Amino acid sequence: MPYTPIIGTLGYILSADGSKVLMVHRNARADDEHLGKYNGLGGKLEANEDVMSGMIREIREEAGIECTALSLRGTISWPGFGKNGEDWLGFVFLITAFKGEPYTENPEGSLQWIELNQLHTLPMWEGDRHFLPLVFDGDPHIFHGVMPYHNGKPQSWAFSRL
Repeated sequence: MPYTPIIGTLGYILSADGSKVLMVHRNARADDEHLGKYNGLGGKLEANEDVMSGMIREIREEAGIECTALSLRGTISWPGFGKNGEDWLGFVFLITAFKGEPYTENPEGSLQWIELNQLHTLPMWEGDRHFLPLVFDGDPHIFHGVMPYHNGKPQSWAFSRL
């Protein structure tokens, strides 16, 4: 059977000095499947939109800033991740420069600058703890991972880099 995932983007915005990352604390909607968790910014790719344009649009919509430097850090296949077991394929970006002042909140929750060395202390999807170190490790090689989910929990994690 062909793999037909929902395609999405996930971006992590660094502060100018590189010590903090802008995260959304999903605390605005009681019906949010991410309620209470901290996430990067992003969302679903729209029809007729390339992945980078989708990431730039999501950052503009969710944070009110314009990306001026970003790089693809990796891809992750999340079979079974969705609310009803849908498969997701995510493109993970690191945004290292932007214009404008980020919003302090959006319809999903509050936006907060978090010290990079404190990310591990936040409530987040369990699986994020596996790939987040790869986003910020400075390795110039892109990672490609797979993390099957079942009932909201990651079952395994594997990745490769060339």
